Amino acid sequence: MAIRVLLVEDAPVVLLLLERMLAAATDIKVVGTAANGKEALELIPQLDPQVICTDLHMPEMDGWELTDEIMNRFPRPILVLSASVQADETENVFRAFEAGAVDILPKPFAGMNDEREHLERELLSKIRVLAGVVVFSRHGTPVRTTSAPVSRLPFARPDSAITCQPASEPASPPDSKPAPAPDPPPTLQASVSPTATDRAQCPSRQIVTIGASTGGPQALSKIFKALPADFPAPILCTQHISHGFLAGLVDWLDADCALSVRVARAGERAEAGRIYFAPETAHLAIDRSGILRCVPGDPRDGHFPSVTVMFEAVARAFRDRATGVLLTGMGRDGASGLLEIAQNGGRTIAQDASSCVVFGMPKEAIALQAAQRVLPIDEIGEALVQPFSAIAKS
Repeated sequence: MAIRVLLVEDAPVVLLLLERMLAAATDIKVVGTAANGKEALELIPQLDPQVICTDLHMPEMDGWELTDEIMNRFPRPILVLSASVQADETENVFRAFEAGAVDILPKPFAGMNDEREHLERELLSKIRVLAGVVVFSRHGTPVRTTSAPVSRLPFARPDSAITCQPASEPASPPDSKPAPAPDPPPTLQASVSPTATDRAQCPSRQIVTIGASTGGPQALSKIFKALPADFPAPILCTQHISHGFLAGLVDWLDADCALSVRVARAGERAEAGRIYFAPETAHLAIDRSGILRCVPGDPRDGHFPSVTVMFEAVARAFRDRATGVLLTGMGRDGASGLLEIAQNGGRTIAQDASSCVVFGMPKEAIALQAAQRVLPIDEIGEALVQPFSAIAKS
């Protein structure tokens, strides 16, 4: 049976382009169109769409109000189609995430033939994913799930096993032989030697690394809000997101949590209490002295930047001082990387099925026995803080 889609768009040319894109797929059917949120709300009970694609800027009722109303009255997956990818407008998109939207995609424009094929593939892919995702009503009740909940697993070793010893071997770029010297590659900025203060701050010798895809922005927001301003470790993140939206995601998260959130820059030292996101054009890695690396290359596990590449670099550089977290998303990116963290003595957490928007990446990690703990999203922030609280009390 074809996936039922409702399109909400006030620009006739864009609406026609979207309809033509979706007409190419035999498993997707546009069951209705609306020029604004008010019209869409009237159509939803009649058409019962599985996925709603909506613009943000519309007359009478805009996309933010529409998203809020849908999640209150008719909870279902919402894909935001927006042209708001400029640096001063991306925050508009993430307001829609706060209201309950699941994913985003740049709005197509007439005449963009060179980009049309790529955008069409991405649009069809996102709709197919969203057709089966978990969405939650305003009361926190899951409306639809794709998998049965997974039982929680205990840590393979106690939290007291956290140590502040230096790593026993240097980091290596993914899929390459160990570098003969610790200096960063020529394409990176030169690193500075660690100061005595750096070496003395034992808790900051730990590191946390998080990977996410579909549903990730909302999940990351919940985790970051649970972390205190003095969180004693750097956090490295890779989030799969449509090109042009990363800066907006970072700004949105930075404004909504106590920690500093930024896009990683090659050659800078990862500092405790800061969150670093992989840039859109490179894999994120780190060496044993805590210097960030932005690694060019090919997609890994279907993604660029890749969660697996980041996890592997962290595992090799920090070994038993690393904590890896794999969140909601489709596919298997991050699963084998999480296993490498576990095999190097680090801690690993996967988001559970009941709180995932898409239980794909965590499920793959669990199948590999890479996840030592499987937790709902509301408990992951506390699980990250707890080991450091144990250190402080010891």
